[in-house]
Amino acid sequence: MIANLTVITDNLDYLLWGRMAQGEPGGVLLTLLMAAGAAVLALVGGVLLAGLAWRFDGIVRRLLFIWAEFIRGIPLIFVIFWLYFLLPIITGSDLPGALTVTLALAWFTSAAVMHTTLAGLQALPSGQREAAVAGGLNAWQILRLVLLPQAMRNVFPSYVGLFIALLKDTSLAFIVNVPELTTVAGQVNSRVQVYPAAIFIFTGLMYYLLCSGLNYMVSRRYRRRGTVATPSPLKV
Repeated sequence: MIANLTVITDNLDYLLWGRMAQGEPGGVLLTLLMAAGAAVLALVGGVLLAGLAWRFDGIVRRLLFIWAEFIRGIPLIFVIFWLYFLLPIITGSDLPGALTVTLALAWFTSAAVMHTTLAGLQALPSGQREAAVAGGLNAWQILRLVLLPQAMRNVFPSYVGLFIALLKDTSLAFIVNVPELTTVAGQVNSRVQVYPAAIFIFTGLMYYLLCSGLNYMVSRRYRRRGTVATPSPLKV
């Protein structure tokens, strides 16, 4: 049992930070960096696409739906492969593996964000739009100032679920040897060649702590906002 823990403690810095001292983040740190970058890109891209689908309900919406269903119907690991090998050809230069995986995760997740956001927009009462039109707002002002803030607040729990899944999906970066948590755990296991159970139990525990910690922080913030927004009635 002591030896099992020793293999973790001896390699803990590498599992957490990678080669950060040499300017090469890895392990848990790189996992968080990729997840955060992909989440921001997916949220911005998905919301913009949802706005286009809401504004243009003809051929534009159908094309966006076809694109989203195509992306969602492909295993994420193939999307990572495509971008990892195609982006250097398109750009004419080598790109960091972590960047290409981050872009692949963002591209894949933005399709789900688009569907989620559009569903939130369509669920709002039609009176919201009618009142905004009566107030003299144009379509984009209605979307940006009236509908989108309400829709995003309503689907916020769905966003959290998507981003937790995204955090776990960073583990697929091992397929292109990006040194995130799963990859460095495999490297430690290959180098030490003892106690693989301890190494991968630790890895699974780290993913659990990251995901449950994210869910706890966001849920606590969400409940706090709800409490502030809906104060209890005054007693007379």
